[in-house]
Amino acid sequence: MQLLDWLGDTANDANEECVAIDEHHYGEGIHDEQMRAFRNARPAIFSAVHRLLGHDDADVRHTALVTAIPLIEHPLLTPHQADLADHARRLLATSTDRHHRDRVLDALKAWGHDTSALENPSDIAAREHYARLRAARASWDGNWTGGSYSDDPPF
Repeated sequence: MQLLDWLGDTANDANEECVAIDEHHYGEGIHDEQMRAFRNARPAIFSAVHRLLGHDDADVRHTALVTAIPLIEHPLLTPHQADLADHARRLLATSTDRHHRDRVLDALKAWGHDTSALENPSDIAAREHYARLRAARASWDGNWTGGSYSDDPPF
């Protein structure tokens, strides 16, 4: 399960949005051979992860779904969206895991699905909380007075 979690995090870090952000900040060609190789291997990785969507253990099924979502951004895999959307609806009907729920709700919205009937009060509260955090971050003027680092961060 830890390997599947890691694979999902790696797939998410290699998704189209993350790559675009990196290239915006650091220029095209910023990604090394390993990133390109991982992105090119998404169909093979998806093939292995897809088998776990029907696993007997719900935690394995849900983690496999969260892992599969960013993998299907590969052009050869986009036809799998409808299948993953069905799995996402089943997850939302049974899971209370905030991370899993956020990932599948975001995916469904990105794929053009109306999620209003799928959200529970916890989802709505989380969405509103994230919106407040984004608004606060957007309005921050760089004069933070809430504390400081003991040392300058290494970046």
